[in-house]
Amino acid sequence: MADWNPIPSGSMRPTLLEGDVVLVNRLAYDFKIPLTDIAVMKLGSPQRGDVVTFTSPVDGVRLIKRLVGVPGDVVEMRDEILFVNGSAAEYSTPRGVTEPMDHGRTAEGLRTTERIEGSERTVQFLPAIEAKRSFGPISVPADSYFFLGDNRDNSADSRYIGVVPRRLLIGRAHHILVSANIKGDWLPRLERVGERIQ
Repeated sequence: MADWNPIPSGSMRPTLLEGDVVLVNRLAYDFKIPLTDIAVMKLGSPQRGDVVTFTSPVDGVRLIKRLVGVPGDVVEMRDEILFVNGSAAEYSTPRGVTEPMDHGRTAEGLRTTERIEGSERTVQFLPAIEAKRSFGPISVPADSYFFLGDNRDNSADSRYIGVVPRRLLIGRAHHILVSANIKGDWLPRLERVGERIQ
């Protein structure tokens, strides 16, 4: 019914940080035979904006990303601007941030609020990092979903692994259970405990 998922990478920064452990509702979408991908009953519909754990269709690794395209949607990105069904996302004025990277490096980034199709989230861009900033348009097929990381230039998401079949969805992440600064001093981040995932 419930599961937990540690966050090992920065692909969902700033929403989720490395060292967060999130609670996952495994019954948000389907009731499955335990230890399988076989669904015996649909319980809910994944919604744009949900933060979802799923199994990568490429290598079977468990991932967590933001759902941006549901079946029937046409998803596109032009120079970092997300389009869904021909409508462009709206972005707030970006602010500069310095983001930690691997091996003690940092990268300058831009953080902004993205609003599209009734959902809103904070995303960030890392201009110095090589990334796929334009793609599509891609039509999302039946029983499949299109995901992006909130850290747009540092995420192995549907731009690289393709759409994700519903049978590979595990559940919806809804709260941070515990958190520790694994990229720094390993101290607990008590201010994040119990935080609702937006």
